[in-house]
Amino acid sequence: MKKNILKKFFIKLAKALDLELIDQNEFKSPTLEKKLNENLSSIKKSIVLPLGEVKLTRKVSSLLIIFRTNTNVEMWNQNRKRIFDKPKIEYVCRALYSVIKAIKFLKKNNPLVKVDLKIIDDKSTEENLSTIKDLLKKNEVNADIINHDLSIHENIIKKQEKRENFSNLSTLLRAFEVGKKEGEDLVYFLEDDYIHLETALEEMVSSYERISSQLKKELFICPADYPFLYMDNEKTNLLIGSKRHWRTTSKSLMTFLVSKPFIEKYWDIFLKTCSDLNDPWEKYFNEIYEKEVCISPVQSLTVHITNINSGYGLSPFIDYKKLWDDNNYK
Repeated sequence: MKKNILKKFFIKLAKALDLELIDQNEFKSPTLEKKLNENLSSIKKSIVLPLGEVKLTRKVSSLLIIFRTNTNVEMWNQNRKRIFDKPKIEYVCRALYSVIKAIKFLKKNNPLVKVDLKIIDDKSTEENLSTIKDLLKKNEVNADIINHDLSIHENIIKKQEKRENFSNLSTLLRAFEVGKKEGEDLVYFLEDDYIHLETALEEMVSSYERISSQLKKELFICPADYPFLYMDNEKTNLLIGSKRHWRTTSKSLMTFLVSKPFIEKYWDIFLKTCSDLNDPWEKYFNEIYEKEVCISPVQSLTVHITNINSGYGLSPFIDYKKLWDDNNYK
């Protein structure tokens, strides 16, 4: 009896001091009233066993997702076929459906984060646009569809040999402009052929909070674990996120998450990247990563659905067929 009274008092004292207790014999936390295999994190702190807690000093208030799509171009700047060899609209819709599921998962697990979705479309046919709109309506998702006009950037972007090259530069610049103007906190610039795990956005947001709070710095997040990251002997650091490891990287593609302050800080780089095609296209962003932290997940949170032999595509150790089938939107 006396032992139980002391135990209850100790638990109350720990709660009052904002401390957490771990009962490893019972495999539970009496202060959190959870088993240790449950999610132990809260709005105020991120808890990972056995590393303990990190006070979340960098809370995320909003996430703006900007989804760029061109349903007419099968593979930009390539003659290869994608895995599964389907029409481009099929990849766009499965990618969009995966994002919708990830948004719902994020809202369920972190309802304080405001989420907005905008789609920047480049000349899709009425049939394809109708398919996209039906998908949004069926899943009860409000999203602004911006029908992009390439002519607004004729005096900003260098003339390109191929229309699709100019289109890609222009829609990316439009995405950056929208992110700079309408983003409030985090902005996720997303291409139309990335299929996400359902947990992807929640993990990105919660890991951003944890790692940024630890480092006391803003971050870039590349959500895909690309094959090319393993093709040389580049040194990297491993960090603990919310529910997985993250690695520092010096390279990304044009699907990435970033904070509004970084968009404003590096706006000249955002503009310069879109003014002409570079080799590689992302080279100016790669220069930013020499002084800022960019991280990618191990294992991947999204898969770039390209050709199976592409170093910029399929992430390792993912069941691609299951991911594809799980995101059948029909």
